[in-house]
Amino acid sequence: MRRSLRTDRSPTHSTHRAAQAAAAAVIVGALTLTACGGGDDKKSDDGKSPASSGDTAGSGGSVSLPKLDGASLEVAAVWTGPEQANFKKVLAEFEKRTGAKVTFVPAQDPIINFLGSKIAGGAPPDVALLPQVGAIKQAVEKKWAKPVGAEAQAQLAKNYSQGWQDLGKVDGKQYAVYYKAANKSLVWYNTKVFENAGAKEPTTWKDFLSTAQTVYDSGVTPVSVGGADGWTLTDWFENIYLSQAGPEKYDQLAQHKIKWTDPSVKDALTTLAQLWGNKNYIAGGPDGALQTEFPASVTQTFTGGDQPKAGMVFEGDFVGVNIAETKAKIGTDAKVFPFPAVGAKAPVVSGGDAAVVLKDSKAAQALVTFLASPDAATIQAKLGGYLSPNKSVANSAYPNAVQQSMAKALIAAGDDFRFDMSDQAPQSFGGTPGKGEWKDLQDFLKNPKNVAGTQAKLEADAAAAYKG
Repeated sequence: MRRSLRTDRSPTHSTHRAAQAAAAAVIVGALTLTACGGGDDKKSDDGKSPASSGDTAGSGGSVSLPKLDGASLEVAAVWTGPEQANFKKVLAEFEKRTGAKVTFVPAQDPIINFLGSKIAGGAPPDVALLPQVGAIKQAVEKKWAKPVGAEAQAQLAKNYSQGWQDLGKVDGKQYAVYYKAANKSLVWYNTKVFENAGAKEPTTWKDFLSTAQTVYDSGVTPVSVGGADGWTLTDWFENIYLSQAGPEKYDQLAQHKIKWTDPSVKDALTTLAQLWGNKNYIAGGPDGALQTEFPASVTQTFTGGDQPKAGMVFEGDFVGVNIAETKAKIGTDAKVFPFPAVGAKAPVVSGGDAAVVLKDSKAAQALVTFLASPDAATIQAKLGGYLSPNKSVANSAYPNAVQQSMAKALIAAGDDFRFDMSDQAPQSFGGTPGKGEWKDLQDFLKNPKNVAGTQAKLEADAAAAYKG
């Protein structure tokens, strides 16, 4: 899982500004449960079991699916490693229930370019999982995407809040089903490192820097940064900016209604430089971080016994997939706290991946219907490292108290969060390796003193992308 979300200027962005604090409180409150057991409720938050949604199929699922013997489908996504393997188990269940044959097609970033080459060659996948709302809009504008059918829309109406349904719409028409969500306002930490250092979970940015110093004084580098993947750096900026500048400024910058030369951007970059500018706080220093890909930024935090390469790593709930590749156990060896508040409120930034039909057929529509049901999401929820925006998934489906608390917080927050800013931008600015915001923030990580120069470059790249 990487990224997600929204380029259109729907009222969804500004509807719930007053509830931002409530959403943050839900996240903070839920994460205090991480050391607890619990979460063995067999029902979803609305009191219904997952099987109460939809018509019961002959195979015992909650959604009725057609028989598709002889049909074949290709499904493309940028997922790799355990994330890809887990999703293939969901596809295997669809095959079992329908008789269709499904092939997973690994895609590269930016996925729109990948799909464009496939379509130009006359061989598009039937369904694609798009990790940016900007990509959904582009797929519609290019007339690649097909509207989802009535069966999928019925599942969405039953299982999703209005905000998540609206995210998949372009010009009021439903083109996408959000299968996967992300809470991108989390910091994961090695509990052994914290215990040895006498460090505590911080709640403010000032406390976070103090905790980093405490960890450093104990002999462990405080923070691991996956700077080789520019999207991780945009997430750092977005959390600081949302908390420090506030949701209204966040919405304005996301839509390029204010420039990246705005003083609020200067303030956020200056705050970020308090961490990035201290090479003692970053595993490998800036140069090392720029050579560290996201998966390694996680695994190096939870391997090495008492002397891992770092004590903390920032990223979303999907970090759990990478922790599972180590010997560390979530809830004991690895715990999590909300991204610290820089301003008055802690940030709540979300992302997600949405299924879009590119080749309209009975089988493709059946697959997106399945992905909109609790049946599909429950399979992947049990495997860990995954959150679903589907409110009909039982909280008990998640494999540990940490994920159960995050899933509960996501559903309880409803529509009261902000979407990943870079995913709201045109993909050339917010979603392309080596270009735009990704590259500009990589350059800033290398030279955090260059605040004004970084602002100027960000504005030039944003202006070009939004005009295009």
